Amino acid sequence: MADSLRRLINNESCRILQEKLENWYKDYHINSCDQNLNRCCEIIEMNSMIQGQLFTILNQTAREGGHYAGVETIKSRLLPWLGTCFSSTTSGRPFETSLSLIQESIEKERQLREFASTRNHELQQLEKELNSTRLQLTLVQQDLKASQAQEESTLRNLDRLNDYEQQVQILKDEIAILGAQKSVLHSRLARSRSPSPRPCRSRSPSPLPLRSCSPGRARLTNAARHAHLVARFSEIYTQERLDAQNLLRTYIDDLEIVQRIIYVAAVESFHAAKMAFRQFKMRVRKTLSLTYSGPESLEDTVLDYIVRHEDLYDVQASVNEVIRAMNINPKISFPPEVDFIMISSLIRELCRVAFSMQTLVPPLDIAFGADGELFNESKYRRSYDSDFTAPLVVYHVWPALMENDSIIVKGEAVSKRGALWSRRSRSKSRSRSRSMSPILSHSASPSRTLLPRSRSPSPIRSGSPRL
Repeated sequence: MADSLRRLINNESCRILQEKLENWYKDYHINSCDQNLNRCCEIIEMNSMIQGQLFTILNQTAREGGHYAGVETIKSRLLPWLGTCFSSTTSGRPFETSLSLIQESIEKERQLREFASTRNHELQQLEKELNSTRLQLTLVQQDLKASQAQEESTLRNLDRLNDYEQQVQILKDEIAILGAQKSVLHSRLARSRSPSPRPCRSRSPSPLPLRSCSPGRARLTNAARHAHLVARFSEIYTQERLDAQNLLRTYIDDLEIVQRIIYVAAVESFHAAKMAFRQFKMRVRKTLSLTYSGPESLEDTVLDYIVRHEDLYDVQASVNEVIRAMNINPKISFPPEVDFIMISSLIRELCRVAFSMQTLVPPLDIAFGADGELFNESKYRRSYDSDFTAPLVVYHVWPALMENDSIIVKGEAVSKRGALWSRRSRSKSRSRSRSMSPILSHSASPSRTLLPRSRSPSPIRSGSPRL
């Protein structure tokens, strides 16, 4: 600013302007009109040059003072002067435009300052939120690490639990063996203390060991256990089966699929229980055969021992076997978000009843059933939504209970006309529907369900019970 002011002084523009004004004044009356106008324009040009230099000095001075310095002076002196001195019609419009531009510039500068302040405040808020988010992310990462560590610990605990379960099973087997040996030792001790070594021997000379005159516990309680187990089988049909059906209906709308799943669960439960009974009986027979020499037959003693120690039956292992078999059964479908373990209570009760039925003489078993077979009135009763004139069975709801070759408790089946043809069409289109529940292609035929698995022959397949 000082340099511009110095240059203005050194140029002596103001002195020259003053001299031109004085000369024009002296010659004003002598000059013609054109000469006076030329003199006036010349003076105006010099004045405008001086004003331009002065406005430059004004801008530099205001800039050196900062954003807010000189604002009041400009408002109180410069702006009113610009508005009053240059308000004529010839020269007022450009200065009014300049005034409005200056005012707009000041207003824009104020708005820019406010906007900058607002942006700074928003940036500070965003920075705070970012720091908070980073903190939350750190906490989430810590929780994730803790969850991973907990999961790894849980897996290790599950492995140890499996080892414990195997050890418990081994201990149960050892307890069963020790119990059998104890029973043998007690029987020997009782015979050694008996005053009469031949209380019930036959009069006929026979080199074979003579039997006891009284039957064992299993045969004495056979009739009572038979009646109880038959009643329990019917109770499972009327209570546990309906509970499982209502539970499955919350996930599956198709009643047929639900009934097929329950029927397959019943068939697989009997099969798993019979397999477990066979293995348990083999272990007991193998143990007792080493030291047994009592008056009763070995088979009766084995059966008595199983009846007394049914609590040693590992029903959970049979439940797991049933669920595993159902998961690979291609004839039934199930939503992926649920599991067959939902009906484990029904499977557990069926396994217990089926295991106990194998201790009866003769044992009880369920009847063989296949989709598309002829409906047998003595074997099944029709479901409420059946076609009572149809000769074929579409699918089974509940198996029949048999003793040898006689039906003692009827099962339940659904009969429809054209069952075989409808199954074929469903396997192609999967879109057939009926009045109450659509028949899907996932039919739970127990015979075809069990065939793909490599198991030993079962009375479910042959229609006759076995141990």
